[in-house]
Parts: sequence; C-alpha cells; structure tokens
Amino acid sequence: MLSPQSSTDAQTLHPTVKAAGLVSFFTDFSTQMVGPLLPLFLTSVLGAPVWVFGLMEGVGAGIAGVLKVFAGWLSDRLGHRKWLMMAGYTLSNLAKPAFALTGTWGPVFAIRQVERIGKGFRTAPRDALLADVTTPANRGRSFGFRRAMDELGAALGPLAASAVLLWSHDRLRLVFALTLIPGLAAIPFLLRLRESRSATAPEHRPRPRLGLRHLPAPFRHFMLAAGLLALATFSQGFLVLRARSLGMPIILIPLAYFVMNGVASALSMPSGRLGDRIGQRPVLLGGFVLLALAYLGFAIAHTAVWIWSLMALYGVFVALVAGNQKVYATGLLPRTDRGTGLGTFNALLGFAELIASLGGGILWEAAGPKLPFLVGAVVAAVAFVTLWIVTDGSTLPTS
Repeated sequence: MLSPQSSTDAQTLHPTVKAAGLVSFFTDFSTQMVGPLLPLFLTSVLGAPVWVFGLMEGVGAGIAGVLKVFAGWLSDRLGHRKWLMMAGYTLSNLAKPAFALTGTWGPVFAIRQVERIGKGFRTAPRDALLADVTTPANRGRSFGFRRAMDELGAALGPLAASAVLLWSHDRLRLVFALTLIPGLAAIPFLLRLRESRSATAPEHRPRPRLGLRHLPAPFRHFMLAAGLLALATFSQGFLVLRARSLGMPIILIPLAYFVMNGVASALSMPSGRLGDRIGQRPVLLGGFVLLALAYLGFAIAHTAVWIWSLMALYGVFVALVAGNQKVYATGLLPRTDRGTGLGTFNALLGFAELIASLGGGILWEAAGPKLPFLVGAVVAAVAFVTLWIVTDGSTLPTS
C-alpha cells in the first residue's frame, strides 16, 4: 500500500495517478473512436430520430448517475476503490465493440446503457482514489494530468477512426469492432493501481451516510452551480449533429473531434496548475463563460467552417472545468465522505445531463438545431451568475 504524497512533493505525480492516467488514455481512445460516429450511425444509418439519440444519452447519464452514488458510497464503506474501478472500466471497454453487431437502433440503445453502467461504477471510486493519494498542494496538477491523458486518448481516437473510415470506405461497424484493441490495452494499467493505506485503514472508515444533509453546506452550494452548468451541457453528440447539419462530411467529423479533444488535452494540466496557484473558482468562472460563448457560436453558425474554431473553444471549456470542478468539490469534503460526496456530485451532473440531452433532442426535433444551443447558452450564463453568488473563493482543504 502507498501513502499520500507529502506536501513538499507537490511536483511529483504519484504512481497511481500515472496509472490512472494511462487507463483513462486507452479507455477514451476507445470511447472516442465511437463517440463522433455513434449519433450519425443511429440517426443516418439506422434511421432513428434525433429525440431517440437524446433519450439514449439522457437515460445513460441517469443510470450512470444512480450508480455513481452507490459506487462512491460502497467504496467508502469497503475502504477500497480499485476493484470497483476495474469492474467499471472493463465493462465499458467490452461493451463498445458490440455496436458492430447491431442492425437496428434498439440494440444500440441497450449497449449504450451497458457502457454507461461501467462508467457509473468507475467514476466516483476513481476520483476518490486520486484524492486519497494526493495532497491539496498537488491535487489540481494530478487531476489535471489524468484529465489530460483522458483528452489525449479522446483526441487520438477520432484520428484512428478517420484513418479506418478512409481505408475501409466508411465502414462504421469496422471502427466499432476495433475499439476492442485500446480497451484491452487499459487492463495492465488497471492492475498497477495502488490504494492509500490511510484511506483503507479501519480507523479511517466510519460508516458513510447517504444523502445531502450530512455533506458540508459549501459543498451543497457548489453542487447547485455545477448542476446548473450540467443542465446546459448536453451530450457532445449534439455538436456532431450540428456539424453534420451544416454540411460537414462524415470523414471530417472525427477530425473536428480531434481538434476539440486535442485542445482539451493540451490545456488540462496547465489549467490544473493554474487552479492550484490561484484557486479553482476563477478558473471555473472563466470556463462557464466560454461554454456560453461556444454554444452561442454553434447556434448562429451558418457554414461548417465555423465548426473548427467552435470545437477548439469547447475544448478550452472542457480543460478549464472538468478537472478543476472535481478538485474544488474534493476540497469541500472530509476524507471519510469523499467517495459518497463525489458520487453524489457526479450523480447530480449525470441527472442534469439526462434532462439536458433529452430536452436538447426534443427542442431539435421541434424547432431545429439552433434552439438547443441558444437555450444552453442562457443556462450556462445563469450557472456563471450562480457560481459567483454562492461561492466566495474559499475551499476547505483536506489532507
């Protein structure tokens, strides 16, 4: 067992952080080979309406949300994070190749939920494990590293998908089948994860409690702002559908995803360091503004040329917000409630995404592709104001 790094070792990444980063790299490589193509496969090849895509993504987010609370609570109760992470990552990585076997949208819908179940099991235990093996001095950098590796895989996955499409003349199912390779590559790094002795020792494991009332008030206030932002952040598949609606060829859509995820990967670690240096709150406020601007751009865009710069802007938003909001939330939680608290936090984001994705699909079908992005921009602006009001820039650092 490994102990958390000392505060004097703020510039050194814990071996578990490095292993978790590589797991995220290969998993998101696999996921984003599918990600930019799945909405097109569902709506264009299998003939499903856009609201079905929104429902699929929303239900998946809701299922993952429920499981995040349970998995976070269970990891606190058992005092072990690793095995829940392994189960979740393995299930997700084995589910994605099954998309290649589908011929109607019903099985695609079902497989997507299986893949989301895996995400639900892994997310809160992973975040709690990273918090356990880091200190407030290096937590932003460590979360930023994992996020950077995640986004690097997410950038290279679409490139691989584009190469396969070019070589195979747009055989989408072949791309889906090949996701098995990076999925299997993640397994050796899962086995290298180690847990913190202090987090798993019995004296550090009082019985965790479910529910919001026992969680600190600053954490609940932050959840309100983060939940509002998540209501604006519908599935990234809608960005793909918007690009396609503006006439972008299918083979270029994974490349647009590469731009988005490449920017996010390049900036995730610097944004984590920036959060460690000046605090996560101002970084998050900047990210909230960028989402509103990006969505406004997607709404008013009139040619596919806009997509490249908008994808890059969205990538900056991801880099600023994804890791820093978890670091900020972690700083508001006592060690003994990290798994439960982060599970609750991630569940809230999942349920908000359920509403956002389902609502986005309905708005798209009812009024066209512009309205979902306009509504998203307004909600993101409201989230910015809420974060400004309910937080004061302070956190409660935990060891």
